[in-house]
Amino acid sequence: MQCTCLLLVLPLLIAACAATSVEGEPPDLRRQVWETELAFAATMAARDHQAFTAFLSEHAIFVSDAEALRGKPRVAEAWRAFFEATTAPFRWEPDLVEVSAAGDLALSSGPVHSASGELIGRFNSIWRFEDGVWRVVFDKGS
Repeated sequence: MQCTCLLLVLPLLIAACAATSVEGEPPDLRRQVWETELAFAATMAARDHQAFTAFLSEHAIFVSDAEALRGKPRVAEAWRAFFEATTAPFRWEPDLVEVSAAGDLALSSGPVHSASGELIGRFNSIWRFEDGVWRVVFDKGS
């Protein structure tokens, strides 16, 4: 009889433990990712390549029309050219952020504008919560 009760209660206990593993409510997590994306974009405006690089996952993949840049060192080196001029060649900001139910993956997306303010595209980034911070894992402009 005791075994039967345990077998009936065990799935409920497992579900309850899984539900408490999320580190915040979805709106709080969305706000975290939104603010992280804004800080990431601010590195371009500030012309701070080192700060930009700090947001990259070691396993980052940035996809362009020409190729996929794989790994933090390769992405950082390829993006260095965008930081060389005195003025940022483009800027971006999120208008959409969604976070997975587990709270460890997120999507951010939004418009990309040229230095003159012209809409030139849209970015799509996947973030992963790594070692207590959000880092970009995938990025693709369109």
